[in-house]
Amino acid sequence: MTSTRSRRRVLVLALLAFVVATAAYAFTAGNTVPASKAGDGSGAITGYNVTNVAYNLDAANPQLIDSVEFDLDAAAGEVKAKVQAAGTNWATCTNAVNHWTCDFAVNPTVLSADQLTVVSVS
Repeated sequence: MTSTRSRRRVLVLALLAFVVATAAYAFTAGNTVPASKAGDGSGAITGYNVTNVAYNLDAANPQLIDSVEFDLDAAAGEVKAKVQAAGTNWATCTNAVNHWTCDFAVNPTVLSADQLTVVSVS
């Protein structure tokens, strides 16, 4: 009898493994993955030339910088700027044909402005 029980257990386990394998195959067969590319390489990061910089003062308080404007020498997709080297007050910039205007949410003081930092990506 022990032999019959062992055979039944083996048969049940084999049947269970078959069902699990079939279910896994059915699941993966239903997935569609689009074609993609992957690779490894390097290229130079040339950066942008920033020109025609102009600082705009707040109309109500000229001790504050309301915005900064500048031109980039090439098209960019997203640009941020700040005027304090140690600050975290990044201005969101909008584009008008490579002429960017960056409005500060919290206007920095003219006295605290010590460095224009522009970060941009294409």
